[in-house]
Amino acid sequence: MNYRVENLRKKLEERELDAILISTPENRRYISGFTGSAGYLVVSRDDAILATDFRYTEQAANQSPDFQVVRAGGDWSWLLECLKEHNTGKMGFESQQMTVAAYRQISESLQDLPSTGRPTLMATSGVVEGLRTIKDQDELALLQKAIDTADAAMEAVTPTIQPGETERELAWRLEKAMRELGADSLSFDTIVAAGPNGAMPHHMPSDKVIQSGEPIVIDMGAKVGGYCSDLSRTVCAGEPDDTFRRIYDIVLGSQLTAIATVKTGMSAGDADDLARVVIAEAGYGDNFGHSLGHGVGLFIHEYPRVGPKSPNTLEEGMVFTVEPGIYLSGWGGVRIEDIVLLGKDGAKVLSKAGK
Repeated sequence: MNYRVENLRKKLEERELDAILISTPENRRYISGFTGSAGYLVVSRDDAILATDFRYTEQAANQSPDFQVVRAGGDWSWLLECLKEHNTGKMGFESQQMTVAAYRQISESLQDLPSTGRPTLMATSGVVEGLRTIKDQDELALLQKAIDTADAAMEAVTPTIQPGETERELAWRLEKAMRELGADSLSFDTIVAAGPNGAMPHHMPSDKVIQSGEPIVIDMGAKVGGYCSDLSRTVCAGEPDDTFRRIYDIVLGSQLTAIATVKTGMSAGDADDLARVVIAEAGYGDNFGHSLGHGVGLFIHEYPRVGPKSPNTLEEGMVFTVEPGIYLSGWGGVRIEDIVLLGKDGAKVLSKAGK
């Protein structure tokens, strides 16, 4: 049995659960290796079951040899059959992912089991996500490929930006470059925010024409082998003004300070403060309204959350973004983002695109 299943079983023991029903796609893939778009896992102290429909049963058998593959239809009868064969007292479910409708359907279906063998459903949160925070070498290799792909696309496209093209046109060129350089897909919808639009951290590309000298915030990511990258740069087509130079220097200094001083054992909230204090002391504390960063992996936003008052403790092997920003209404914004790997001696920057 693969070590991820064994680690999950240790978590079940800690939480006094007999089994867990996994419905989150990224968690299903992480534990079983199955990449299909539909399915559930049931992992107990002794069994590991992967339920999927007819489209994916052969794929599941190939990708998940440590799991018993069962064919699922449009209801929960497969789950009842599995539970009939095993004495499951407490079965966890992923409360942050399961819909109310699905929970009711499962609860009603369980009434068909004898009361003596009917499991109690227990809401859980963060069980598998907690395991995913520490990346193994295989994951790091895929992450680096995704990071390298986005880096190369950024390096190839940004020198060619010309005043007169639109945000939407630039976004398409960046996305096309990532695909041509090997991305399987995008980690998220590409952000291109020129001039005043850059004051909105998650502005979506529009038909706004890029003007000479204005800041352009670019936030993009490639997905390779299921793993995501996340990269932000702020550039200028033409000669930047004094405001751009001043704000850019503050944000870059904030980011470099956090990267140089973050360490294992530190709370994620304290890590956020490393960068936030630099921006606050420069007089722009109210203009940095989002968290410093977030974990990255099979999903674009994972544990740990690196933000104000975040209680997560940063550990060796965690991968997360460091992305401070300053946003000024009517002018625009500056955000600089890299992905780092936390080691025993500090953070190693995995992103290589120029700043």
